[in-house]
Amino acid sequence: MNVQTSEAELAQIVAGQCRDPFRILGPQKAGDRTDLTVFLPFAVSVKILGGDREIAMQPRGDGVFFTAGVAGPEGLEPGAYRLKVDWGHTQQILVDPYGFGPLLSDYDLFLFRQGRLFRMADSFGANLREFGGEKGALFAVWAPDAHSVSVVGDFNGWNPCRHPMRLRIEAGVWELFLPGVEAGARYKFAITGYGGKKLPWKADPLAKLAEPAPLTASIVAAPPQEKWTDADWLESRAKNQAPDAPLSFYEVHIESWLRGQHDCPLSWDGAIERLIPYVVELGFTHIEMMPIMEHPFGGSWGYQPLGLFAPTSRLGGPDDFARFVNACHAAGIGVALDWVPGHFPNDEYGLVAFDGNPLYEHADPREGFHRDWNTLIYNYGRHEVRNFLIASALYWIETFHVDALRVDAVASMLYRDYSREAGEWTPNIHGGRENLEAIAFLREMNGVLAERCPGAITIAEESTAFPGVTQKVEHGGLGFHYKWNMGWMNDTLRFFQRDPVHRHWHLDDILFGLCYAFSEKFVLPLSHDEAVHGKGALVAKLPGDDWRRHAQLRLLYGLMWTHPGKKLLFMGGELAQDSEWNHDAPFPWPHPFNELKNGVRKWVRDLNALYRDFAPMHRLDASPEGFSWIVADDRENCVVAFRRSTGARENDLVVVLNFTPAPRENYVLGVPFQGAWREVLNSDAEIYGGSGMGNLGGGKTAEVSAHGEAQSVALTLPPFGVVVISPDG
Repeated sequence: MNVQTSEAELAQIVAGQCRDPFRILGPQKAGDRTDLTVFLPFAVSVKILGGDREIAMQPRGDGVFFTAGVAGPEGLEPGAYRLKVDWGHTQQILVDPYGFGPLLSDYDLFLFRQGRLFRMADSFGANLREFGGEKGALFAVWAPDAHSVSVVGDFNGWNPCRHPMRLRIEAGVWELFLPGVEAGARYKFAITGYGGKKLPWKADPLAKLAEPAPLTASIVAAPPQEKWTDADWLESRAKNQAPDAPLSFYEVHIESWLRGQHDCPLSWDGAIERLIPYVVELGFTHIEMMPIMEHPFGGSWGYQPLGLFAPTSRLGGPDDFARFVNACHAAGIGVALDWVPGHFPNDEYGLVAFDGNPLYEHADPREGFHRDWNTLIYNYGRHEVRNFLIASALYWIETFHVDALRVDAVASMLYRDYSREAGEWTPNIHGGRENLEAIAFLREMNGVLAERCPGAITIAEESTAFPGVTQKVEHGGLGFHYKWNMGWMNDTLRFFQRDPVHRHWHLDDILFGLCYAFSEKFVLPLSHDEAVHGKGALVAKLPGDDWRRHAQLRLLYGLMWTHPGKKLLFMGGELAQDSEWNHDAPFPWPHPFNELKNGVRKWVRDLNALYRDFAPMHRLDASPEGFSWIVADDRENCVVAFRRSTGARENDLVVVLNFTPAPRENYVLGVPFQGAWREVLNSDAEIYGGSGMGNLGGGKTAEVSAHGEAQSVALTLPPFGVVVISPDG
């Protein structure tokens, strides 16, 4: 030890408040010799092992420090010496963590300060590394306002004094390499704020694995070892997720879906065994999962996460999740994750006041606190916070091959006055309500993902009329690939909840969506939000007896799948689940002989096949050339009809919907050209639980003009039915 080291400085280490432990611990040059000081509470004796020599160290500071001088620098280079520690009951050979110099590169720290360290997860958190021939874990955490930071964990008896970290002051980052620490070790950061304020021990913001809730420690994790076999999938991903491709998302809360399978483990392997084949059978192109990032409270369904780099340990580890994604791709299924960069919970072991002051969040509650959710809002104006969030998005796509991120609660990010009254928010620098920093963050995030992850997509859950959500960043947009069409969802459900006798007065609820259907690239969502919080299940929203409600549910899905826009259905919707979703309840598999509910499942399966196999249903999904009205004014019969097209009239499909319980026989409908037409799909078919009315024999056109066409066909429209017809040629 440098002889100038005072007892007061030693006391700072013992108290866990040393800001610069490497000035005291480890090798210190002292003229023509090197002094070595180690901090080993409870050790009886310590010797330096270097080459062929042993050097006994002398105790100091009540015997918790040991020091020795070595002539010249030889033998005290990183990895070139060991510590032989006698604990009284056993002996141990240790590598001194304070024998290593700074390990994070200056360039990485520079990029981090600039908000451009996109592979942040490789440098921050706990990463298994080898330095000087020694294997261990490199810990790094951003805490610029901390006075001192220590690593605590299984490897040091959770002693906050034992392993103080080095401050890289130029970036406000603390680092320490601990030789011998292996995957599986639990840890946290013990942070002391200025003035000696002891903070609650903090979980690692960049942990790749965490203890199962309600435990809160982070866990050192090895990088996923999955042997990926999805190169062909990734190569074709851009084409498969393009606006002219059929995309239908099965939204799922993994835990509660698996809970319905009594012999199915609540694990990613259970999902491989049961969920993937089920989704393939139904014909969905993607599984969209409610957030699987680590979160403290299961009742938040993952929408209040604290582990933006950690798959929840409720279902397994990173390797297990990687195996699930690889299995999805092998089955031809894309993987979408709900991702939450808008806010985080205020659990004391998390991000809140991380280093004693607001760090990830705003200091002003008018900017930094969500009253609706009792959560904190990220400070998008800080380069490092934006870096943290963008690195998280990249981590899921680059490390786990995820295909899509559905960004949650975008509307709450875009506006400073979101869910706030006058006087409860602060305007931007121009005096407006737009959150300019959040807008810049979303554009930067989407720009980085587009550059680094070609073929991956982002989807905005955005409920306002904010312009250009799906326009490219270089054209002034936010850069999302798709946006949830919340207006269509609200209008459509409001229409279907009305008594059929009144619907003809409200047909505009169905028609209006086509006025803006191509202003953005839309996903039509019937999501979990429509089946919780007292809203009731979809089938329960519909009027009438049991048969009529199921018929109308098939009609609703028929409208959704034939309407322009990609599709999303929440789990249980395909089974006409009667009660609203409960994340603690088993998945509601119907009785095998329940014809109505099993009929709805078959109907969803066949709608997906129609959407996938018939190009007019998806080729021009995002273009007005792919849609045209045939009947939009038959309020008396409450019937609408439209054409879906690829631009070649002979491939057109015609969709007719009857929103009343009254069948319409010999309904004359103008069609694009002469010849035979066949019924492709009919929601009233007996296989779906319907009455069997329809047009199984098809029909030929008559030279009777109707709806602007020179020829027409006469159709039977079933009660609450949707009929799809196609040229038979």
